[in-house]
Amino acid sequence: MAMASASGSALCFTDASSSLALRRDCGALCLPPRTVTFGFVDKPLVNLERLRLSTLKIRASNATAVENGKQEGSAADSDKVPTPVVIIDQDSDPDATVLEVTFGDRLGALLDTMNALKNLGLNVVKANVYLDSSGKHNKFAITRADSGRKVEDPELLEAIRLTVINNLLEFHPESSSQLAMGAAFGVLPPTEPIDVDIATHITIEDDGPDRSLLFIESADRPGLLVELVKIISDISVAVESGEFDTEGLLAKVKFHVSYRNKALIKPLQQVLANSLRYFLRRPSTDESSF
Repeated sequence: MAMASASGSALCFTDASSSLALRRDCGALCLPPRTVTFGFVDKPLVNLERLRLSTLKIRASNATAVENGKQEGSAADSDKVPTPVVIIDQDSDPDATVLEVTFGDRLGALLDTMNALKNLGLNVVKANVYLDSSGKHNKFAITRADSGRKVEDPELLEAIRLTVINNLLEFHPESSSQLAMGAAFGVLPPTEPIDVDIATHITIEDDGPDRSLLFIESADRPGLLVELVKIISDISVAVESGEFDTEGLLAKVKFHVSYRNKALIKPLQQVLANSLRYFLRRPSTDESSF
């Protein structure tokens, strides 16, 4: 997801080449080289080609999973595997991208996550931990090391997300049954894969005269964030800001969008919703292509 510049310029992709793909044979995130235009200024993307999956990080959402047929409230509640939650928030801090990771009370200091973020060319400018009924929340404010600004490149935001998920799979292998990537890279695949047709929900509503709010919920998969921004940009709709949440097997997205600095009119809302629904409900990529 990309933030529009201070001038309110639109975000668009100058190259509609293929999206992110995870390859099983190398365990790498393979990104095609291309250029993204932010505020009508072309700049090359960070070279993430064949970035090792072990250097990636992301936000996952927290929920409680039932293991071995034991129901909630039983004496074995402490053995239940919580649902991981990873949140990438572009709205709450004007100067930094906020990354939040929750996995019940099982996460430690996440030093491995902070080191992986540094390997992506990022600085952690602030970090804090808080507890609530859903568990321990680890929140980081991150910026690009080269500019000191928040992360705007969709590919880099997706790399952050996959980095966190990869660390969850590596250091908490029990989380693999709760994550979509666990089917390919975890020790246990999800027990009940999500039906994409049932899980996909798209709504669009006005958020004042100058922009609209786009809500998307669907089955998670690698590269989803980048593809969503590309599809929206392909019909000349600008993504101004937003939030991308990974909650177990689901992805939940909230984007602020506009068309020529105005809220989307009803016909354009329908076109956008139909385009996204077609993309999200089409057959997923064969496992052999990972």
